[in-house]
Amino acid sequence: MPITISPITPTFAAEVGDVDLAQPLNSSEVEEIKQAFWQYGVLIFPEQRLTEQQQVAFAQHIGPLESNIVTLNKEAKLRITPDLVDISNLTANERIWGEQSRMRQFQLGNRLWHTDSSFKYLPARASMLYALTVAPIGGHTEFADMRTAYDALPEEKKLRLTGLVAEHALAYSRAKTGFTNFTDAERTNLPPVPQVLVRTIPETGRKSLYLASHAGRILGMSEEESRALLAELIAHATQRQFVYTHRWRVHDLVMWDNRCTMHRGTDFDDLRWVRDMHRATVSDIANTCEQEGITIPPAATESAHF
Repeated sequence: MPITISPITPTFAAEVGDVDLAQPLNSSEVEEIKQAFWQYGVLIFPEQRLTEQQQVAFAQHIGPLESNIVTLNKEAKLRITPDLVDISNLTANERIWGEQSRMRQFQLGNRLWHTDSSFKYLPARASMLYALTVAPIGGHTEFADMRTAYDALPEEKKLRLTGLVAEHALAYSRAKTGFTNFTDAERTNLPPVPQVLVRTIPETGRKSLYLASHAGRILGMSEEESRALLAELIAHATQRQFVYTHRWRVHDLVMWDNRCTMHRGTDFDDLRWVRDMHRATVSDIANTCEQEGITIPPAATESAHF
């Protein structure tokens, strides 16, 4: 039986059925999933029963796993394999975290609009988040279609954005939530990096905005002008008509294209309800500036205010 693709909207987000991701996929199945992924940007696979190893194996069909920044903190105690990112409110002892816990303060940044790992020179290509336990109220994930948002811009705005490069850093996004408690290793290994504001998706040829709360300034612009333009673009791209909201069910696996979407987690009572999810993340093929053929002078970026 062929894989079933059920679009949620004609161009953005689709549910995928008649496939068991716990089983080895043949080349035809992988290709069907990839083609749907390039088209819709977000895919939802309901009722998947996956081990950590099976989730990793599926992710590797899309690309190589990226390194987990949690491993930069040598004092961190992991409750799952470091091949996956722990998107939960649980400690290594399987208890709900405390109000002032470092990880809770750090993960508040996930409630800002972002795209995964744009703060890395080699950013993320795709993410696959798997739900083991969901909050009964809240804790949804919102996704914004950055391709359609770009298409809706006036032509003069598109011309203005062509070739512009933003500086991304984890320090920028976390400063917005008041988090500054970085380790020395995190400060050293997560310097600011350049990323284009508009990129082309190779599989479709479509242009897409590339934005995130990690973006702090635009090269060649003043800090005030940079902040204003970034805020304007994020407000435009997250209008209701560009956004799909996913209400999680246990055993959903949701996969999204970080190159042409933004996402954020919505609020829930994280001191009361358990929300336990694991994310596999695969790397893009190159920095966005390299992919767009834009050369960045070595002295163009300065140290972020870590």
